[in-house]
Amino acid sequence: MPTKQKKIRRRPHNFKPLPAGANGGVELLLIQSVDQLGRQGEVVEVRPGYAMNYLLPQGLATLATDHHKRMVDKHKARLAEIEEQRLTGLKKFASELARQSITIEANANDEGHLYGSVGAHEIVLALKRNDFTITDDQVRLKGPLKELGLYTVQIHLGHEIEGELKVWVVPTAASQDAAPPAAPAPPSK
Repeated sequence: MPTKQKKIRRRPHNFKPLPAGANGGVELLLIQSVDQLGRQGEVVEVRPGYAMNYLLPQGLATLATDHHKRMVDKHKARLAEIEEQRLTGLKKFASELARQSITIEANANDEGHLYGSVGAHEIVLALKRNDFTITDDQVRLKGPLKELGLYTVQIHLGHEIEGELKVWVVPTAASQDAAPPAAPAPPSK
Protein backbone atom coordinates (compact mmCIF):
# COMPACT_ATOMS: atom_id res chain seq x y z
CA MET A 1 0.00 0.00 0.00
CA PRO A 2 1.48 3.32 -1.05
CA THR A 3 1.87 5.89 1.63
CA LYS A 4 0.33 9.27 1.21
CA GLN A 5 2.82 11.97 0.66
CA LYS A 6 2.12 15.35 2.05
CA LYS A 7 2.32 18.12 -0.53
CA ILE A 8 4.58 20.89 0.53
CA ARG A 9 3.45 24.26 -0.59
CA ARG A 10 6.41 26.46 -1.30
CA ARG A 11 6.25 30.19 -1.53
CA PRO A 12 8.68 32.32 -3.50
CA HIS A 13 11.47 33.80 -1.40
CA ASN A 14 10.19 37.36 -2.01
CA PHE A 15 6.64 36.57 -0.84
CA LYS A 16 5.31 38.78 1.90
CA PRO A 17 1.83 38.20 3.27
CA LEU A 18 -0.62 41.03 2.78
CA PRO A 19 -1.28 43.09 5.91
CA ALA A 20 -4.56 42.16 7.56
CA GLY A 21 -7.27 44.73 8.07
CA ALA A 22 -9.54 45.16 11.07
CA ASN A 23 -12.15 42.69 9.74
CA GLY A 24 -9.73 40.01 8.53
CA GLY A 25 -9.50 41.31 4.97
CA VAL A 26 -6.70 43.26 3.31
CA GLU A 27 -6.44 47.05 3.49
CA LEU A 28 -5.77 48.61 0.11
CA LEU A 29 -5.53 52.14 -1.17
CA LEU A 30 -7.46 52.60 -4.42
CA ILE A 31 -5.40 54.11 -7.21
CA GLN A 32 -8.45 54.29 -9.48
CA SER A 33 -12.14 54.31 -8.72
CA VAL A 34 -13.68 50.83 -8.74
CA ASP A 35 -17.43 50.34 -9.16
CA GLN A 36 -19.17 48.85 -6.12
CA LEU A 37 -16.00 49.32 -4.04
CA GLY A 38 -14.86 52.92 -3.70
CA ARG A 39 -13.40 56.04 -5.21
CA GLN A 40 -9.83 56.95 -6.00
CA GLY A 41 -7.80 57.69 -2.86
CA GLU A 42 -10.03 55.76 -0.45
CA VAL A 43 -8.74 53.03 1.84
CA VAL A 44 -10.88 49.90 1.51
CA GLU A 45 -10.79 46.44 3.00
CA VAL A 46 -11.29 43.49 0.65
CA ARG A 47 -10.79 39.73 0.71
CA PRO A 48 -7.23 38.58 0.03
CA GLY A 49 -8.16 36.71 -3.17
CA TYR A 50 -9.83 39.79 -4.68
CA ALA A 51 -6.76 41.85 -3.80
CA MET A 52 -4.18 39.36 -5.10
CA ASN A 53 -6.01 38.22 -8.21
CA TYR A 54 -7.68 41.41 -9.45
CA LEU A 55 -7.01 44.74 -7.74
CA LEU A 56 -3.22 44.54 -7.37
CA PRO A 57 -2.37 42.92 -10.76
CA GLN A 58 -4.67 45.32 -12.63
CA GLY A 59 -3.00 48.31 -10.95
CA LEU A 60 -6.29 49.48 -9.44
CA ALA A 61 -5.00 49.48 -5.87
CA THR A 62 -1.84 49.36 -3.77
CA LEU A 63 -1.11 48.40 -0.21
CA ALA A 64 -2.35 50.96 2.29
CA THR A 65 0.96 51.77 3.97
CA ASP A 66 1.41 54.80 6.18
CA HIS A 67 3.57 56.40 3.50
CA HIS A 68 0.88 55.98 0.84
CA LYS A 69 -1.79 57.32 3.20
CA ARG A 70 0.31 60.44 3.89
CA MET A 71 0.84 60.99 0.17
CA VAL A 72 -2.92 60.72 -0.47
CA ASP A 73 -3.66 63.14 2.39
CA LYS A 74 -1.23 65.69 0.92
CA HIS A 75 -2.76 65.22 -2.52
CA LYS A 76 -6.29 65.64 -1.12
CA ALA A 77 -5.22 68.83 0.69
CA ARG A 78 -3.82 70.20 -2.57
CA LEU A 79 -7.01 69.28 -4.45
CA ALA A 80 -9.12 70.97 -1.75
CA GLU A 81 -7.01 74.12 -2.12
CA ILE A 82 -7.47 74.09 -5.91
CA GLU A 83 -11.23 73.53 -5.48
CA GLU A 84 -11.42 76.46 -3.03
CA GLN A 85 -9.69 78.72 -5.58
CA ARG A 86 -12.09 77.52 -8.26
CA LEU A 87 -15.13 78.26 -6.07
CA THR A 88 -13.77 81.73 -5.32
CA GLY A 89 -13.37 82.33 -9.06
CA LEU A 90 -16.94 81.13 -9.72
CA LYS A 91 -18.34 83.44 -7.03
CA LYS A 92 -16.42 86.36 -8.53
CA PHE A 93 -17.74 85.46 -12.00
CA ALA A 94 -21.30 85.30 -10.60
CA SER A 95 -20.99 88.78 -9.10
CA GLU A 96 -19.63 90.17 -12.39
CA LEU A 97 -22.48 88.49 -14.22
CA ALA A 98 -25.04 90.07 -11.87
CA ARG A 99 -23.76 93.53 -12.87
CA GLN A 100 -24.35 92.74 -16.55
CA SER A 101 -27.41 93.58 -18.56
CA ILE A 102 -27.76 92.26 -22.08
CA THR A 103 -30.13 93.34 -24.81
CA ILE A 104 -31.54 90.92 -27.35
CA GLU A 105 -33.43 92.20 -30.36
CA ALA A 106 -36.32 90.11 -31.63
CA ASN A 107 -39.15 90.50 -34.12
CA ALA A 108 -42.41 91.32 -32.34
CA ASN A 109 -45.93 92.43 -33.16
CA ASP A 110 -47.66 95.59 -31.88
CA GLU A 111 -48.80 93.91 -28.64
CA GLY A 112 -45.23 92.89 -27.73
CA HIS A 113 -45.52 89.20 -28.54
CA LEU A 114 -42.47 87.77 -30.28
CA TYR A 115 -42.86 86.01 -33.62
CA GLY A 116 -40.34 83.44 -32.41
CA SER A 117 -38.83 83.12 -28.97
CA VAL A 118 -35.61 83.89 -27.15
CA GLY A 119 -33.89 80.84 -25.69
CA ALA A 120 -30.68 79.92 -23.93
CA HIS A 121 -28.63 79.94 -27.13
CA GLU A 122 -29.43 83.59 -27.89
CA ILE A 123 -28.52 84.57 -24.31
CA VAL A 124 -25.18 82.74 -24.58
CA LEU A 125 -24.40 84.50 -27.88
CA ALA A 126 -25.24 87.90 -26.38
CA LEU A 127 -22.96 87.19 -23.40
CA LYS A 128 -20.13 86.17 -25.75
CA ARG A 129 -20.35 89.60 -27.33
CA ASN A 130 -19.71 91.01 -23.82
CA ASP A 131 -16.74 88.62 -23.33
CA PHE A 132 -18.54 86.26 -20.93
CA THR A 133 -18.34 82.59 -21.86
CA ILE A 134 -20.95 80.14 -20.61
CA THR A 135 -22.69 77.15 -22.17
CA ASP A 136 -26.34 76.69 -23.13
CA ASP A 137 -26.99 74.19 -20.36
CA GLN A 138 -25.87 76.67 -17.69
CA VAL A 139 -28.76 79.02 -18.55
CA ARG A 140 -31.82 78.15 -16.45
CA LEU A 141 -34.99 79.36 -18.15
CA LYS A 142 -38.46 78.47 -16.92
CA GLY A 143 -39.51 78.51 -20.55
CA PRO A 144 -38.63 80.41 -23.71
CA LEU A 145 -39.03 84.18 -23.56
CA LYS A 146 -41.98 85.03 -25.85
CA GLU A 147 -42.70 88.66 -25.03
CA LEU A 148 -40.83 91.94 -25.00
CA GLY A 149 -39.61 93.09 -21.60
CA LEU A 150 -37.05 92.70 -18.84
CA TYR A 151 -36.29 89.22 -17.51
CA THR A 152 -34.05 87.97 -14.71
CA VAL A 153 -32.38 84.74 -15.84
CA GLN A 154 -30.62 82.29 -13.52
CA ILE A 155 -27.17 81.11 -14.62
CA HIS A 156 -25.97 77.88 -12.96
CA LEU A 157 -22.19 78.02 -12.62
CA GLY A 158 -21.73 74.74 -10.74
CA HIS A 159 -21.34 73.63 -7.12
CA GLU A 160 -24.64 75.29 -6.18
CA ILE A 161 -23.37 78.70 -7.29
CA GLU A 162 -26.03 80.61 -9.19
CA GLY A 163 -25.74 83.97 -10.87
CA GLU A 164 -28.47 86.29 -12.07
CA LEU A 165 -28.49 88.11 -15.37
CA LYS A 166 -30.77 90.91 -16.57
CA VAL A 167 -32.02 90.25 -20.11
CA TRP A 168 -33.83 92.96 -22.06
CA VAL A 169 -35.86 91.66 -24.99
CA VAL A 170 -36.53 94.60 -27.32
CA PRO A 171 -38.05 94.88 -30.79
CA THR A 172 -35.66 94.95 -33.71
CA ALA A 173 -34.84 98.31 -35.22
CA ALA A 174 -36.57 97.29 -38.48
CA SER A 175 -39.88 96.60 -36.72
CA GLN A 176 -39.70 99.93 -34.86
CA ASP A 177 -39.13 101.85 -38.07
CA ALA A 178 -41.94 100.07 -39.91
CA ALA A 179 -43.73 103.31 -40.76
CA PRO A 180 -44.96 103.35 -44.34
CA PRO A 181 -42.61 105.17 -46.68
CA ALA A 182 -43.66 108.66 -47.74
CA ALA A 183 -45.08 109.03 -51.22
CA PRO A 184 -42.56 110.42 -53.66
CA ALA A 185 -42.99 114.09 -54.47
CA PRO A 186 -44.37 114.80 -57.91
CA PRO A 187 -41.75 115.96 -60.34
CA SER A 188 -41.60 119.71 -60.64
CA LYS A 189 -41.95 121.37 -64.04
